[in-house]
Amino acid sequence: MSYRRRLLIFYLALSGDASGIFIMFARWYTACHPIDMSLKTLRIAFLLGVVTLFGKDTSAQYAWDFGVHVGAANYLGEMGGTDQPRRDFVWDMKLSQTRWAIGGFARRKLNRMFSLNAGLMYLRIQGADALSTYRPRVGRNLNFRNDMFELYVRPEFTIYQDNDLGGQGRYRMDFRLFGYVGIAAYYSNPKGQLNRQGEFYTLQPLNTELANYSRFGLAIPVGLGFHITKARRHRFGMDMGWRTTFSDYLDDVSTTYKDPASLPEGVNGLSDQMADQSNFAYALDNTLPHPDNYGYYDSGGPSPKKENVRGDPTHNDSYLTLTFTYSYVLRGQSNFYRQRYNWMRGNKRVGRKSRAKF
Repeated sequence: MSYRRRLLIFYLALSGDASGIFIMFARWYTACHPIDMSLKTLRIAFLLGVVTLFGKDTSAQYAWDFGVHVGAANYLGEMGGTDQPRRDFVWDMKLSQTRWAIGGFARRKLNRMFSLNAGLMYLRIQGADALSTYRPRVGRNLNFRNDMFELYVRPEFTIYQDNDLGGQGRYRMDFRLFGYVGIAAYYSNPKGQLNRQGEFYTLQPLNTELANYSRFGLAIPVGLGFHITKARRHRFGMDMGWRTTFSDYLDDVSTTYKDPASLPEGVNGLSDQMADQSNFAYALDNTLPHPDNYGYYDSGGPSPKKENVRGDPTHNDSYLTLTFTYSYVLRGQSNFYRQRYNWMRGNKRVGRKSRAKF
């Protein structure tokens, strides 16, 4: 092979993963067109080299990885919190109510900067007024537990990447920091206990606020994550994501107490008992706000019946997950590619052993 042909093939092989079509093009071009070391020749070689170098991430090699989430979940809503009324973000979160989150995912690398991740999560969020230090919440005395399923799709964009972690020149380990904004569909099923004791009752059919809300909803997952890939195959990472929902009923609490006669099973029915549990708390501590501050009651005189405040409808519920991740990276090249173009990487081809025939 002449020096000029070697130059062109060298540029095509810069990435170590050059596509076979570029190699075949180079062979055809140099065979059919006598090449001199002109400026035009150098431009063609350089252009093909740049296309190959920056296009390598769009090939199928190492494009897919499949993995699992294992970690924790918490929520921000009407229950829990500190010694103040509800505040936004993590400042009103009760860490003692953190529970598990598990799931699986598949990720496709689109190019050097973007990947697409789709997965299924199973998680639990919960809360209880009795654990708050804010006395009006303690006096309300509500509680819930919600086992949720979440199906999400999210584009991931690279913030920072180091392809040779540790700087040893061996490129055996790489690091990637990424952010994401996506969309998720979830299934929610809040349950509660009477005074945090005994059986858990499914709250949505009890219609404690006459809201008729759906168990299905949409959320916007926003978060950050990172992963370290070892030997191009094993990927270990961490993922923190915040989900903003369009519902205020992950905990079955949002607006006001309703007339018990309008609730399923009527006055003193299960729905009425689950909706207003302030009497239990006041019986244990009569320094708490009086039960007249909760529930639904007839005021004195000709004034109409009053619905006391039960929740905060000005803020929707949200939840957070923090998970460790592991995934296995699949290599997407075909056997044909590996057998035909291993010489471009300097690998030796192992041929079939046979005796010479004369």
